[in-house]
This record gives sequence, structure tokens and C-alpha cells, in this order.
Amino acid sequence: METVKKAEKEDIAKVAGLAALLWKNSSADELSKEFYDILEKGGAFFLKYEGGVPIGFAQCSLRHDYVEGTETSPVGYLEGIFVCDGYRRRGYAKELLAACEAWAKKQGCTEFASDCEIGNVESLAFHNAMNFFEANKIVCFTKKL
Repeated sequence: METVKKAEKEDIAKVAGLAALLWKNSSADELSKEFYDILEKGGAFFLKYEGGVPIGFAQCSLRHDYVEGTETSPVGYLEGIFVCDGYRRRGYAKELLAACEAWAKKQGCTEFASDCEIGNVESLAFHNAMNFFEANKIVCFTKKL
């Protein structure tokens, strides 16, 4: 069965397992705890299944603070999206994004946004292919005090 499903509390471990493949600096256990909180606060996760196996996820939220390039609030926001190697280039990320966008519309959003790091060529190509437009580029600075 190939489908996209909105994740519930009982699905968080599956989401976190996939997310740990995307965000390698975090463990699935750490992400599970974080994701439970996000779910409780109104965020959403979607899982993509193929043959009953979860092979991708997307995380979306509502942002009430200013989102670069937008004019309304809240704004639906793609926080993360991932499809396992071997399942890419089949339109699965597009399906996950569509689920996030539909969710945001149901929440009353008229705009949807996302971001990626400047050097993330794959993510940039995905966003361009999904009809996002580039709102701004920034360089962030830090120093020790």
C-alpha cells in the first residue's frame, strides 16, 4: 500500500527514526521527545508508506512570527522533509509536501514557506521544482564573548 498518512502519537517513533537519517546530529530518542511536544503544540507530521513500510516524512508547523517574504499570519511552514535513498525521484516528497500544504490550508493559512541552507543543493532544487520562490538570502554570524 502506497499512501501518505498524518502521523499520530503512536507514529512518532517511526517519524523520529526517519528524521534521525536527515538530522544526523540528533538521535531518534531525542527527536521522539521533541516531536511529541511539537505534536502537542499543534504541529503536524506526515509519513509516506510504500508496501506498508514508512520511507519518508514531512514536518510542518504554523509560524505566527514574521516569515521572510510573507504578508500574512499564521504561515504554514515546511520544517523538514525526507525520503529514504532508493525511493527518491518518484514524486514522494511532492506528495508529502502536498499533505503539508493541505493541512496548512485547513488551519486557515493562505501562504506556505520553507527554508534550506545555502549549500544544500538537493533541497534548493526540490524547493525550486515545487514552485517555491526565493524570498531572501542571509549570512548569519556569531562570535564568542
